[in-house]
Amino acid sequence: MARATLSAAIEGMILSGFLAVAPMVAWGQAGPTGGFGAGPSGAASPYGGAFLGGSGPAPLPSAQAGDGRLVQAELSAPAPGSLPGASLVESLNRALERAIGQTAAKPQTNALIAPAAAPAPSPVVVELFTSQGCSACPPADAALAKVAARPDVLALSLHVDYWDYLGWEDPFAQPAFTARQKAYARAAGLRTLYTPQVIVAGTQSLVSPADPELDAAIATAAAAPPVVAMTVSRGAEPGQFAIDLSAPRPLKQGTVVQIVRYVPQARVEILRGENAGQVLDFANVVTAWHAVADWDGKAPVRLKAKIEGEDPAVVIVQTALPGKTVPLPGAILAAGWLR
Repeated sequence: MARATLSAAIEGMILSGFLAVAPMVAWGQAGPTGGFGAGPSGAASPYGGAFLGGSGPAPLPSAQAGDGRLVQAELSAPAPGSLPGASLVESLNRALERAIGQTAAKPQTNALIAPAAAPAPSPVVVELFTSQGCSACPPADAALAKVAARPDVLALSLHVDYWDYLGWEDPFAQPAFTARQKAYARAAGLRTLYTPQVIVAGTQSLVSPADPELDAAIATAAAAPPVVAMTVSRGAEPGQFAIDLSAPRPLKQGTVVQIVRYVPQARVEILRGENAGQVLDFANVVTAWHAVADWDGKAPVRLKAKIEGEDPAVVIVQTALPGKTVPLPGAILAAGWLR
């Protein structure tokens, strides 16, 4: 019988799905001097060294698939260290707790069911790594706002923090989002970060894309045959959801199930820095990125989530690529809104 656990209570801006640990060279735009981790005069930045490490609380839950047969199991959140075997994202969860100094989302008891479902196209996930302190970013912010209105696109704006020292501290920036961008670079074998950078479906990287280039990348991702079927249904209580996942053919690599919260619209007057004097609009600004479970992609699974607050929420199923210390983000296999 398969066993799975899930931590899905959403309580704050705590987690980022994937994190990298090695310092990297930064800036695609000729802006800040020095490499990533260097300040205006080459001084060490607090984000230039290793981000994470050490031990922490219990690992994130896993949804193991067994031998691929239809399964049903009862599960409950384990006490620290009680889950047999190492979770796919155990090191990620421990590192997050040490790095951010927060507690993990509260675990819940969930039922695991095996519904049969054929894959249907998911919205294409478009992630924009941007900053209010980057003069090249406003056109990319506007481009993201355009595609965010499309029903076939799930657009997310992640604000990085490595421009903050230039005179304007981006209120939406989080070190975890910088770490996610670094993880994408590590997964691609790159040692340079760019802002603005767009990642489409977890695999295509675009730097300062024009509208036609972004539209073409979205079309390419949408044309790929879906390999994971995901359905989202409401529970009996407000904010409760069931997430059903299945794969007609067992996946070759494990995945991480993530829940993301965002603010649909924001307008900010920039008082200092490269964009001083401008009033900028932003769409789908991410406030929290929670890695809530890992799934091996073999047997169908049902995960239950409890969402609190008014901010919209989405669920993303993403391939977890092997990394030296933590998993790295790969292709996004399914996505949808929790509404």
